Amino acid sequence: MSFLASSQTTKEKIIQFNLDLPLEKAQTIPSSWYFDQDVAELERKNVFSRSWQMVGRSDQVALPGSFLTADIAGEPVLVVRDEEGILRAFSNVCRHRAARVMEQECGQAQRLRCRYHGWTYDLTGKLKGTPEFAGVENFAKEDNGLPPLQVVESKPFIFVNLLVNPTEGEDSHSLLQNFQEQSQALSIDKLQFFDRREYTINCNWKVFVDNFLDGGYHVNTVHPGLAGVIDYSGYHSKLHSKSNVQISPFRSSEKQKGEAATTSVRSGDYAYYWWLFPNFMVNLYSGVMDTNLVLPLGVDRCRVIFDFYFPTEQVEGKQDHIKKSIDVSHQIQQEDIDICEEVQRGLQSRSFDTGRFSLKREATGYHFHQILAQYLKT
Repeated sequence: MSFLASSQTTKEKIIQFNLDLPLEKAQTIPSSWYFDQDVAELERKNVFSRSWQMVGRSDQVALPGSFLTADIAGEPVLVVRDEEGILRAFSNVCRHRAARVMEQECGQAQRLRCRYHGWTYDLTGKLKGTPEFAGVENFAKEDNGLPPLQVVESKPFIFVNLLVNPTEGEDSHSLLQNFQEQSQALSIDKLQFFDRREYTINCNWKVFVDNFLDGGYHVNTVHPGLAGVIDYSGYHSKLHSKSNVQISPFRSSEKQKGEAATTSVRSGDYAYYWWLFPNFMVNLYSGVMDTNLVLPLGVDRCRVIFDFYFPTEQVEGKQDHIKKSIDVSHQIQQEDIDICEEVQRGLQSRSFDTGRFSLKREATGYHFHQILAQYLKT
């Protein structure tokens, strides 16, 4: 880390990036953004606390009384389906002494009860029970319900925004519209969740996103198995307001090459690689969907949560095919981990500050940096 970078204020570090340049003149965000604690704190306040975050799955909260919990930028969050079937989200913090109201990752409940002192709330967040609290003055139960949060369901996903009233720039429509419209034909709402894997990676969360968004630039060199099945010459991208998608046709069966394990589970007409700002990614193939949620654990560590979805008939009867598909995904992820951790080390070199973008491949990466900068500057 250079002396100049260490002596700059957070504002100076942010305005150093020019988000208005055309791609052919643009540079990447400064390297300090990947390991500076002040920038990480600003991301927590301006990005993760103001953007729609994927917190769980529709099947987890399908029935009245079902709930799920998550954390967004350090804020405990609770999502519940009330008795009328309405999906609701709240701060998962008891109004008495700040313990979590619900601790399980997901479950079923008739009421929401804090295990610390037994305060209870109904499924609409209203405070109902306050044991041994008689005689307390200037206290009204109706004023001490769980604070509501914005929640939206886009099957099979649940998104929450910590802002009580998101502005137009943070509305769910701007994030989800294009993904919903263009993925409808793939019937992703009919795919069934099967399994989850988690990875802790020694890199900033943005390094992982950058790697995902390089327009396939690294596929031939880092992912030889995947390169054998996709038609790299037809790889292209589409940019939307708060999302983008990379699309690649598959090679015809007679032109496929590489490991049989990959060719047997990555097929169809096209592969779709969606990114939804800031940290949610969806990989769509024929009859297969993997999702990647990347969560910061510090300036140089992140957790990546992989969820795997398959058609119901495969979940019920084709376990061997599913195992092969997950194994292929794991291999690709291991290849990405190696390069992401290498990049994190290189970003702290005194010889590197910013890089340039490939006009043919990396419009999606610049798109990410532009949206990120907009959030950090507001």
